[in-house]
Amino acid sequence: MPIEIKILSGGDETMLHHVAAGVFDHAIDQRRSVEFLHDPRHHLAVAIDAGIVVGFASAVHYVHPDKNPELWINEIGVAPTHRKQGVAAKLLQVLFKVGQDAGCAEAWVLTDRSNSAAMRLYASQGGIPKNQVLFAFYFRENAIRKDADQPVAATASRGQ
Repeated sequence: MPIEIKILSGGDETMLHHVAAGVFDHAIDQRRSVEFLHDPRHHLAVAIDAGIVVGFASAVHYVHPDKNPELWINEIGVAPTHRKQGVAAKLLQVLFKVGQDAGCAEAWVLTDRSNSAAMRLYASQGGIPKNQVLFAFYFRENAIRKDADQPVAATASRGQ
C-alpha cells in the first residue's frame, strides 16, 4: 500500500494517536493538537503508512500589512524507517499547494547549514539559499510573562 499524504484539519486529531517513533520531537498533546488543527492558518501535512503517521511537515501562512501572504515552514520530521524515500519532499509539495491556495507569494524555512539532509531537501525542491548569518533568540516564559499582571496601555495614533 502506498504512503498517503494528507493535510489534517479540525476533527482529524485522532490520526495523531498513531505516530511512529522519531517523527515528532515530543509526545503529542491532545489539547494542543485540537488548537493547532482548528486554526485555519496552521497547516499539518502527514504521511501515513498502514494507518501510522510516519512523517509530518508543519507550516503557518501569515499576512502582514505591507507584504504579500507568506508560508513559513516550521518543521519536518520523518520516521527513521521511512527516510530517503521521498516522503519529506512529498510533504513539502503538499504544503506548497496549501500556501498557493492561501494566496502566498512565497514560502521560506530556516535550517542550520550543518543539517545536510535538510539542505539537500530544500535545494531539491527549488529552494534558493540566502547566504546570510542568522541568530535565533529564544524568550523563555519569564520574559514573555514579564509584568503580566500589569495592564498594558495602548495608544492609537492615526496618521501621526
